[in-house]
Amino acid sequence: MNLDYFTLIDRIVDLNLDEKRITVEAQVPTAHTIFEGHFPGFPIMPGVLLTEAMAQSSGWLILGVLKFERMPFLAIVKEAKMRGFVSPGSLLTIEAKLEHEGSGYAVTKVKGRIGKDLKCSAELTFGLAPFPDPALRVHMDAKANEIGFPLQAITHD
Repeated sequence: MNLDYFTLIDRIVDLNLDEKRITVEAQVPTAHTIFEGHFPGFPIMPGVLLTEAMAQSSGWLILGVLKFERMPFLAIVKEAKMRGFVSPGSLLTIEAKLEHEGSGYAVTKVKGRIGKDLKCSAELTFGLAPFPDPALRVHMDAKANEIGFPLQAITHD
């Protein structure tokens, strides 16, 4: 997890395009200035960043299902729940399932856990658009390689 660059997903553990599911891991840093203010003496991961981590996880799933042909942009956060604290140094495991894709939108249901403990969940809606700039597509390909996205899973038939 690189908070400075808003890169919250470290590794794709599993991507099942037939079941439209993804599991990722995100290692929360042991120290970062964000924890100095959130909160002094009791550092915890802000809920907005947990929501972003769930959105990024869903984004990778959608990119896989769509074979990187369109870019998902977070549009609606629905039913977001922070169910427990996530401390610095925790390994966050996020599972997302694609519930709907069509008419220019995709909807996922996502859960984040530390071990077996559910820490956050949400239903997220994404707008789907062509990549607005070729540089973004190049960046996403590089990031996919960095986090272990199985590019062979999306080769065209």
